[in-house]
Amino acid sequence: MSKASKSMNQERLLTILVGPHVSEKSSVVAEKNNQICFKVRKDSTKKEIAQAVEMMFEVTVEGVTVSNVRGKKKRFGQTMGRRADWKKAYVKLAEGQDIDFLGAE
Repeated sequence: MSKASKSMNQERLLTILVGPHVSEKSSVVAEKNNQICFKVRKDSTKKEIAQAVEMMFEVTVEGVTVSNVRGKKKRFGQTMGRRADWKKAYVKLAEGQDIDFLGAE
């Protein structure tokens, strides 16, 4: 792989993860299965998500499960609107590894 394409790939990996997805379900899954839930780009693949998590947080990823989430229908006065569709990924970490978003030790 050439140097230019490798740096472009790293730039893309930095944009794959949009942010952590915090919900009741994601916190239960994090405690039971050692999985972290992320909002990711709609055009990302499982392999890219795994590489991005490993690169950014320096952990070992065992597996990635992806889910496409449809936007909810909402009313704005008399007109109907729709929130944007998005994609979430459940990333299973290797045994004994953890991601600390708060940075507290």
